[in-house]
Amino acid sequence: MPNNVEEFNAYRSKMNEKLLAENNKLIKRIFNLDTNAFMPGALDVKTKELLGLVASAVMRCDDCVKYHLESSKDQGVTKEEVMETLGIATLIGGTIVIPHLRRAFEYWEALEENEA
Repeated sequence: MPNNVEEFNAYRSKMNEKLLAENNKLIKRIFNLDTNAFMPGALDVKTKELLGLVASAVMRCDDCVKYHLESSKDQGVTKEEVMETLGIATLIGGTIVIPHLRRAFEYWEALEENEA
């Protein structure tokens, strides 16, 4: 699994293109649902990304955690907001989430380094 920001994004883009090129109606609809779910609505995008981050951490999906960390950063989320969000995820998910918390923190640091 890719570790740094550039590797993760390159891999994700490449594989998404391949998957969507298969022209599978169900997969395309799922991708579309995901895109539309995170559009502005009654909740703003920032809030939705933080909710996605909590759900991803609780479900223990490192790729999803990375995606929502990056999207959250794009929405102007601060490190303090991320840590509070990850704290809630760890509380809800239990101690089994701690390894994913570590990787999430590491990826957030990589995102911050890429900004500099």
